[in-house]
Amino acid sequence: MARIRALPIPRAPNPIPEPVMSIRLEDYAELLQDLSEAVRSTLHANWPEATKTLSPRGLDNYLKGVSAIRGLGRSDALVEAWITQAPMVAKEVGEDVVSDLVTTALTLASKTSGAVIELLLSTAPTAANRLGDAELFRKYLRFINTLIARAPRGVRPMLDKLEVLFQNLTLGGLRRWANWGAHAHRTNYEEQIRYFSLESKESLAILQKERKGTLLVDVQRRINMYLRALWARDFFMRPTAGDYETREGLKPYIEDYLLHLPDAFDDFARQGEEAVSGLELYRAAAAHCAAHVVETRAPISAEALTPMQMAVISVLEDARVEALSIRRFPGLKAMWSRLHDANPARSVSMGDYLDRLARALLDEDYVDEDAWIAEGRALFAQAVALDRLRDNQMSWDIGVTLAHRFREKGIPFNPRTDVLSAPYRDDNRYFWEFAEFDFNKAAAAGYENIKQVRKYVSLMEMVNEVDNELATDDAQEIWVLPTEFYLDQEGVSINSLEGKEPVSDPFHYAEWDYQIQLERPAWATVFERRARMGELQLIQDITAQYKREIHRMKFLLDAMQPQGVQRIRKLVDGDEIDINAAIASFTDIRLGNPPDPRIMMRSLRKTRDFSILVLLDLSESTNDKVQGQDYSVLDLTRQACVLLADAISRVGDPFAIHGFCSDGRHEVDYYRFKDFDQHWDEETKARLAGMTGQLSTRMGAAIRHAGHHLKLQRSARKLLIVITDGEPADIDVRDPQYLRYDTKKAVEEVARHGVVTYCMSLDPRADDYVSRIFGQKNYMVVDHVQRLPEKLPLLYAGLTR
Repeated sequence: MARIRALPIPRAPNPIPEPVMSIRLEDYAELLQDLSEAVRSTLHANWPEATKTLSPRGLDNYLKGVSAIRGLGRSDALVEAWITQAPMVAKEVGEDVVSDLVTTALTLASKTSGAVIELLLSTAPTAANRLGDAELFRKYLRFINTLIARAPRGVRPMLDKLEVLFQNLTLGGLRRWANWGAHAHRTNYEEQIRYFSLESKESLAILQKERKGTLLVDVQRRINMYLRALWARDFFMRPTAGDYETREGLKPYIEDYLLHLPDAFDDFARQGEEAVSGLELYRAAAAHCAAHVVETRAPISAEALTPMQMAVISVLEDARVEALSIRRFPGLKAMWSRLHDANPARSVSMGDYLDRLARALLDEDYVDEDAWIAEGRALFAQAVALDRLRDNQMSWDIGVTLAHRFREKGIPFNPRTDVLSAPYRDDNRYFWEFAEFDFNKAAAAGYENIKQVRKYVSLMEMVNEVDNELATDDAQEIWVLPTEFYLDQEGVSINSLEGKEPVSDPFHYAEWDYQIQLERPAWATVFERRARMGELQLIQDITAQYKREIHRMKFLLDAMQPQGVQRIRKLVDGDEIDINAAIASFTDIRLGNPPDPRIMMRSLRKTRDFSILVLLDLSESTNDKVQGQDYSVLDLTRQACVLLADAISRVGDPFAIHGFCSDGRHEVDYYRFKDFDQHWDEETKARLAGMTGQLSTRMGAAIRHAGHHLKLQRSARKLLIVITDGEPADIDVRDPQYLRYDTKKAVEEVARHGVVTYCMSLDPRADDYVSRIFGQKNYMVVDHVQRLPEKLPLLYAGLTR
């Protein structure tokens, strides 16, 4: 599909600077008139320092905060705490958090005492100083707000010990330490106070467990000086908080020319070698990120690349910038080499091979006899000899070649787990370019008529009025027929011969962001694409291959077919009299025997009212071969769908088979191989034969779109069966939890419309996440992938009984 490219946008002239507005205390006399003399005196004493720290907008928020906290009706000490501490917080992490701080204080007023709020304000500069980032400070405020509800007696002693805690813990570690105490002592308030005061043995034990080796805030100045000494320029660094639920921090990354480093690093040690300190690890990570910034002249386009190709190219680009840096500073090589833990004996996953390749390209003394590693070394050495290190096209060329060669090993690639293990390496988002046209910028630059019109016309209009049959993608108007236009002599449509793949109008769906606990409206875009036709013989071969299984299921399927109206006799309470039972009871009465009171009957209508939609994951990973076999996961999925479709068509339930893949949030491709109103005939079978695996797995948007189709059905019970070989993932999402939470939210959304979602996962590691997404009873992990064709029809039978 052709992509529109943005034209050069003329630069706007520099705007005329606006005059700086000054803030005077006298202008807020009415707002501050309720302050006591002591508070007024404190405000006047701190005003000069506040004006040095805060902008006019910040001063406005600062003074409004004074009035708001005074309005709580608590002690003067609380207001004075705000007056003295708020400018210090702004000095540490910026004035934008001042409004967040006062909002938190006002929110806590209904949950706790003024003394606790005063303590929160008094310790806020300490928290801001130790966290060193505005976003982390906001997360800290949200954490306090949550902890108040879980451990109301523990917040005050914890704030008293906050400096000690932040000297040993990251924000994630503090949260895990606090949550453990809140859960363990939720009913014992005395033990809760002792725990949060660091007076109990278990409190100190959990503190030691969560303690990190080296905190970034403690070494940031030294790292800044180190980078300045190397590159003779300044680099700006920001800490990032790791995952709250595990002790693992986020990988380093570069965004908006800022170096984002984990807020803490543990010491790193390879087996049998001396440990590398956290400080040394920070130096290695910072130097590697700085090397990307200095040595990257142009981004690398990610267009038309698979996730596996991008992973290999990333290893080559890391090696390229490191080689250039080592030329200038040879000592970097020893520092980086100590942090690689690759081992030639490990060859289970593609991630192991990427680790081995990364180490082989950095350290010529590393011995690895694998042919793929040797080829990578040879190609990289050839590029160095030809002096191509300055051009990152070298990384693209070698990476694509090696990715193609790696397919010969038959080892699947998982973009979430097959990542480099070297802790100092960043996630490489910095040098990737994902082309995206900005319509707003184009319109602002004067390109007003950029929207292409699609006009639906009749056949005669198309034949008589069309201007140019071979118009390109930049045509102002495109005419579309409502149906296919067939050639009489060939029996095929013009569109299938010469046209482009038809694409539906976009469907926009929201996505759930678990970090802000809000939906991002119209965030993902789904396009319905026409499924390609395949060889019908392929489906016939599958039917012949599983002829025995189809015969075995015949009796089960016959029992599931609706039986029409059934009469249930011999009931005490029913809809009508059972004449035979009534005569028998009357005869018993005449004979002097006790009659049977069960002389009623009820007619039941045995019908099925199901709609089933099977949603297939068609990502690139489905092309991987099943371990030890010569067929792929996609082939197995196709076989399972053929057996399932045959089973459902026998029972008579309306069903559909759809599939999906994604290339970022703006392009989720959705394929409808069979719809509810279509018969299971040669045309739908040919579509199923032509399905292919490609791109990534943005599951939440696909489930929402599948739910949209199920909502149009009038059946009383609606079932969505998702078949996938891995967890949700996409090229523009770095946080592995983001798409998991969004998929869970999508399952909950369709459930509100009566859709039951069931997942059949082919990922042996799915137990770690699939139950949290679909529910404890709504998933199945297929341990032996080869048995998928047998299990899927039986699953259908079990779910629709």
